[in-house]
Amino acid sequence: MTKIGLVSDTHGTIDEKLLDFFADCDQIWHAGDWGNIYVSEVLEKFKPVIGVYGNIDDWQIRNKYPEHQRFNIENLNVWITHIGGYPGKYDIRVRKEIIQNPPDLFICGHSHILKIMYDKNLNLWHINPGAYGYSGFHKKRTAVKFVIDGKKIKNLQILELSKKRKID
Repeated sequence: MTKIGLVSDTHGTIDEKLLDFFADCDQIWHAGDWGNIYVSEVLEKFKPVIGVYGNIDDWQIRNKYPEHQRFNIENLNVWITHIGGYPGKYDIRVRKEIIQNPPDLFICGHSHILKIMYDKNLNLWHINPGAYGYSGFHKKRTAVKFVIDGKKIKNLQILELSKKRKID
């Protein structure tokens, strides 16, 4: 069993609440729009990281992470990208490949909308962890964690925080 912490669209935001939520995870996956290299550095000191760059990311992030990550973990085939759409409305950048060679788990960010859904047509799980950063139209900051057990995804948990910043 492997416990995964999943986040996207941090837009430069990293804090103790996120690190506490991911404390028991074996790996952290980031689905792009890091915002800056500092977020990557903090997460990499904390846990092993697999990530992709997003549309707002600069050359430092783009040099460090690819646009797509496709890999196997336990018995699960995973595809992570930033702009991917969702079941029935996959983005043109991934549509042909996802139909011809679907993964077991497809992860993307970009929309800032937390979505966890099963695609019956392609027989895959789709997860968008929403957005953890403050930038954007979303109402809550979110992240996800789950367990991979062979080919199963289980024990899914969601961190949901206010988007309002506290002023000290």
